Amino acid sequence: MVTIKDIASAVGVSPTTVTNVVRGNAGRVSPEMIEHINQAIRDMHYVPNLSARALVSSSSHIIGVINHLVPLESGGFFQDPFHGALLAGIEQTLRERGYYMMMRTIDSTPDLLSLLNNWSLDGLILTGIFPSDFFTELLKQPTPFLLLDSYVLDEVLQVRLEDRQGGYIATRHLLEMGHRRILFCGPPLHELGVLRERFEGYREALAEYGLQPHEEDVYGLEIGIDQSIALGRELAMRDDYTAIFATADILAAGLISGLNEAGKRVPKDVSIIGFDDLNIARLTSPQLTTVHQDVTLRGSRAADMLIGHIEHEPHVENRITMPVKLIKRQSVAKVKNS
Repeated sequence: MVTIKDIASAVGVSPTTVTNVVRGNAGRVSPEMIEHINQAIRDMHYVPNLSARALVSSSSHIIGVINHLVPLESGGFFQDPFHGALLAGIEQTLRERGYYMMMRTIDSTPDLLSLLNNWSLDGLILTGIFPSDFFTELLKQPTPFLLLDSYVLDEVLQVRLEDRQGGYIATRHLLEMGHRRILFCGPPLHELGVLRERFEGYREALAEYGLQPHEEDVYGLEIGIDQSIALGRELAMRDDYTAIFATADILAAGLISGLNEAGKRVPKDVSIIGFDDLNIARLTSPQLTTVHQDVTLRGSRAADMLIGHIEHEPHVENRITMPVKLIKRQSVAKVKNS
């Protein structure tokens, strides 16, 4: 195994100089020598000992990405296409900035405390946080953290989305296409949650047309392929609506499949709008009209913001709200004679 001393000997400098370059503390080393050392590191395939570096610097350069939203029984973090795109953005930025990612699904306070006590994490990125004992305990911990997809507290680092606007423009488009009975389908609603915001946007659009949601038109279920297809088959038995706003593309795709299995055609019989604009939106038949967000960029911005606070960079924002827009494809049709 190549060591710091091997690099120093090959280049003709002291081990201390090489160590400073590896740690990024090379203020007194010339740019030419830094490049010379880095070239030797590449040529000799030197891999830093992260454990030793952490002991010296009190920094592990590990960021924990904690899922508190998608249950394991629906496929977990890794099989969910939205979180796959999100993780891609987080990992790329962490890698570019010299950090490493640890991913865990944690659904209890003891699990959170165990993670923080057993791993020297520099920071946490969490999804799916609502007011709870879990969040109360999180606030007590010294580890810096950032929230995604949460409205639980304004005074913490977070990257949000125009969720209410997304629900509004999706529903408004259906209304403009002549639909008046529009179902809302998504995971269960929580106060101060993302889905609550999208539901409020749905309700605001209906109100502009003098309408209000019927209780039986709001469906809450954990998103999974089997559950989504089953709901599509169930909704095919109803004839009192013409459109569906699904709060995730994976849910919308399952609904299309279930409706089709039961003999309902999209968009001739039922129009559907999704949310996220993931790759699956262009693979459904018909292709899915949906609310676009840049999921990968959100992950990247979250990682960059958290590292900025960890490293005490100047002028780092505490909260970002990213935009949405409607992408029109073929899953929405105009109601005849509207």
